[in-house]
Amino acid sequence: MIVPAHVHFVGAGPGAADLLTVRAVRLLAEADLVLYPGTYLDPEVLAHCTPEAELVDTQSLDLDTMVARMVQAAADGRPVVRLASGDPSLYSALHEQTRRLDAAGVSWSVVPGVPAYAAAAARIGHELTVPLVAQSVVLTRTQARSTAMPESESLAAFAATRATLVLHLAITRVRSLMAEIVGEYGEDCPVAVAYRVSQREEQVLHGTVGTIADAVEAAGLRQAAVILVGWALQREGGESYLYDAARVRS
Repeated sequence: MIVPAHVHFVGAGPGAADLLTVRAVRLLAEADLVLYPGTYLDPEVLAHCTPEAELVDTQSLDLDTMVARMVQAAADGRPVVRLASGDPSLYSALHEQTRRLDAAGVSWSVVPGVPAYAAAAARIGHELTVPLVAQSVVLTRTQARSTAMPESESLAAFAATRATLVLHLAITRVRSLMAEIVGEYGEDCPVAVAYRVSQREEQVLHGTVGTIADAVEAAGLRQAAVILVGWALQREGGESYLYDAARVRS
């Protein structure tokens, strides 16, 4: 049986209150219960909620406790929004949460948001796919005190493609990670680290595979940062066939 309410998983974007979709803003204004990731979310995003809304920071809750709150609210007929930092399609535990909601008979939907890597690329003013340089982007993370990575998804295997790399949840291991990829990318390959882009605490560090670890450690960054690696992060490269004058005239 479907209980008489709905859970919306909403991408909160990189943190700025004005980088949400129009739909996300509308749903926040209508929500009676909003669960949000306090570790990563700028409180200004919650200004879109009504004063009467119940706001729950999920950073100290386990998965089953979070879902139980959603299920109970849905059973009570209360509109629910589960905010995810960035976009729900990446590292949001969407799969685990929706599987439990399905088992409880609670309907749900997903509203996309601006992903962290896109916000970082916008902040530094770079396209991540530059003709004749890199036409692929690898979004990945590494394992430390976290869920195990599949054996086939080693950083070394991704580095061998020499695609633009976007490393999530990896800032505390930046030195060892650069050591893993230097053989493929080289010491001089450009690297950018974006911390809390669009938020008040925003920091953006520029360097190379050989120097970025020193910069990160000097800045004391420990969380909420993405690492962009690749030769697309320079101003050199080819030009797109799509806009080639000869093609347009033909």
